[in-house]
Amino acid sequence: MSRLAVSNLSASLGGNPVLKDIAISVSPGEFVGLIGPNGAGKSTLLRACLGLIPSSGEILLGGTDLRRMAPAELALHIAYVAQDRDIAWPITVEVLVDLGRQPHRGAFARSAIADHEAVEAALQRMDIGKLRSRRATDLSGGEKARVLIARALAQQADLLLADEPVAGLDPAHQIALMQVFRDLTRQGTSVVASMHDLGLAARWCDRLVLLESGRIVADGAPAELLTADLLRRVYGIEAYVADVAGGLIVQPTRLAQTGIEQGISRDSTA
Repeated sequence: MSRLAVSNLSASLGGNPVLKDIAISVSPGEFVGLIGPNGAGKSTLLRACLGLIPSSGEILLGGTDLRRMAPAELALHIAYVAQDRDIAWPITVEVLVDLGRQPHRGAFARSAIADHEAVEAALQRMDIGKLRSRRATDLSGGEKARVLIARALAQQADLLLADEPVAGLDPAHQIALMQVFRDLTRQGTSVVASMHDLGLAARWCDRLVLLESGRIVADGAPAELLTADLLRRVYGIEAYVADVAGGLIVQPTRLAQTGIEQGISRDSTA
């Protein structure tokens, strides 16, 4: 059975259609990357799968209609890392990460041993143990991103949805995060992440889903999907694509000969 199964999903924002007849399924232990140009609908798809925005169609979580699940039950099964990195409360990093354990205990229950272990594991996985006593509001953007990801990891949900999780991270922490996601999938967790870095998506994801103008235009293994022709057509770029030992390499090199590039060329010679 699929961990997440979406069919005929459509959604609008401000009266404008954003998603159109989306169908996607995610298996246990699968790392799926959502890719596509800005405005393709990646973030909206993640939010729709969480029930955060109105949508039509079917969303099944482990075979159960997600819209019929209470928020507390839903939080036991899905963790979410939003694109927004704002932290409003001046609480310590450790307390913030511990909030990820709230679905596993009552509103006023004290933390149990399992909670402490989950929080500690999340702090170490995201390399923020040394920040545990710092106020979260005092951290840099990249540090805040890692803390919020750690909170989601502490939740220990079956499905992790992450919206541009590598944004703001330096290269070392980007790769480290991809390794964390890979380790989670080996333990049976499903991960769905929207990504703009095609190189990371190509090298780490089991499967890529390409969105364009609110529709899925391609769905498959990175080596099958990330071709020079497709990148030229959808992104308007030329890219170096090579399958080498250790995985696929995708490196955008320049704009394709599109109207955008031609316009830039004319402006530069005017």
